[in-house]
Amino acid sequence: MIKKILVANRGEIAVRVIRAAKELGIKTVAVFSEGDEESLHVFLADESVRIGPSQVNKSYLNIPMLIAAAEITGADAIHPGYGFLAENPNFAETCIDSGFIFIGPSPDAIKAMGDKSEAKRMMKNAGVPVVPGSDGPLKSLEEALSIAKEIGYPVIVKAVSGGGGRGMRIARDEKELALSYRMASTEAEAAFGDGRIYLEKYIENPRHIEVQVIGDMHGNVIHLGERECSIQRRHQKLIEESPSPIVDKKMREKMGGVAVKGAKAIGYFSAGTMEFIVDRDRNFYFMEMNTRIQVEHPVTEMITGFDLVKEQILVAMEEKLSLKQKDVRFTGHAIEVRVNAENPEKGFVPSAGKIETVHFPGGPGIRIDTHIYQGYKIPPYYDSLLMKLIAHGRDRMEAIERLRRALDELVIEGVDTTAPLHKKVLESEGFIEGDIHTGYLAGLGY
Repeated sequence: MIKKILVANRGEIAVRVIRAAKELGIKTVAVFSEGDEESLHVFLADESVRIGPSQVNKSYLNIPMLIAAAEITGADAIHPGYGFLAENPNFAETCIDSGFIFIGPSPDAIKAMGDKSEAKRMMKNAGVPVVPGSDGPLKSLEEALSIAKEIGYPVIVKAVSGGGGRGMRIARDEKELALSYRMASTEAEAAFGDGRIYLEKYIENPRHIEVQVIGDMHGNVIHLGERECSIQRRHQKLIEESPSPIVDKKMREKMGGVAVKGAKAIGYFSAGTMEFIVDRDRNFYFMEMNTRIQVEHPVTEMITGFDLVKEQILVAMEEKLSLKQKDVRFTGHAIEVRVNAENPEKGFVPSAGKIETVHFPGGPGIRIDTHIYQGYKIPPYYDSLLMKLIAHGRDRMEAIERLRRALDELVIEGVDTTAPLHKKVLESEGFIEGDIHTGYLAGLGY
C-alpha cells in the first residue's frame, strides 16, 4: 500500500494528483521552487518542501533534491505528473533504486518510447501501422536524399529524442532537405543533447488523433477511446476533444485494438497515449507514444467516468485494472481548451503578472483544472498554462455550446490569456463542422 506520495511537479497537474491521492486516503508532499511558493499545490498538500531556486534545472529537474525531499518526508511513492522528468527513464530508475514506488511505467518502456526512431521500429514489428520513412536514425544526408526520392516529397525530418515540435523540419525538395537536415540536427542537439534525426513521409494537413491506454502489472491493457488533438500551434495542442468527429465505432475499435497491441508489445503498464496522424482517407499511422498522463486526460475522464490518475496510483500498488475492455462505456462528448497566459494577437507572447480578478464559470457539464486564484502571481519561469476548461454534453454541439457559455463567464484580469482565441475557434465554421487539421489555426490567422 502507498501511504504518502511526493508529487514531483507543479501547477495544475500537481493539484490534480494531490486531489486523486486524497480521495484514496493517501497523504501527499508538494515540492516547490522559490518562484512557486504561493502556488495552490503547496497549500493543498499535507506537507511541502522547497527544492531550490526558480530555475527548473536547479529545482524541478534536480533529481537528487527530489529524492532527498521524498526521503526526509517519509514518502513511499513519487508521481512525476507530465513534463519535467515524467518521461525521463533515469529519474524513474533512480526513484526505484532509492526504494520508492514510481507511479508510471517501467524505465525500460519510457526509454524505448523516448527514442522516437526505436519506438517506430518496435511498433512496426508489433504490427502497428507507421508512416513510411527511415528504419532508424539517418547516417548521412545522402541516405536522407535516397529515402526521400523513394517515398516521395514532401518529407519531414525529426529529432530522435524530440518533442514539442523542436528538431522538426519539413522539406519539399532536395534543396530544402539538405537545409532541413542540418538545421534539425543542430536544433535537436541544442534542445535534447542528441543530434540524431530520422525521416518520414510528410502527410499534408493531417489530423492528430491519440488513443488513451492503461495497463497493469498483470498483463492487462485496455483503451479508453480516442481524443482529437488537431487544433495546434507549432505542434502544441490547444483544444482537445473526445470522441473525434471523424471516428466511428468501427474505426475506434480498430485504432484502440492497434494501440493496445502496441502497448502489450512493450509490456506497458500505467497510463499512456498512442499518438497517430490521420490522413484525409482516415488512414492512421503511429507517430509516438507518450509514457505519462496527458494534459488532455480530463476529456477522456468526462466521457468514460474513469479516473485515470487514481488508476495510475492503484496500478503502481500492483492492483489489477478496475475495468475490462467490455466494461468501458462512452457517454456524450467532451471538449477541453487550454487557457494560457499569452497574447494570441501579439504572437502568443507570454504574459506574467498578478491575477487581479478571477471568476471561474460553472453550471452543467463544466470542469476546471487549475492552480490559480485571485491575487496569484504568475511566475515567468514556467509553462504558461493557467487552467484547463472542459465542457461535457450529450453530444458535440451541446459540448460546444456549454464551452462557449463557460468562456463568456470566465473572467481573468491582470494578464492576457488565450480565452478570446478559443472563442473564435469555437465559433468558426470548420470547427463546428468538425473539418479540422493540424494547420487549422494558421488558416484563422494564428
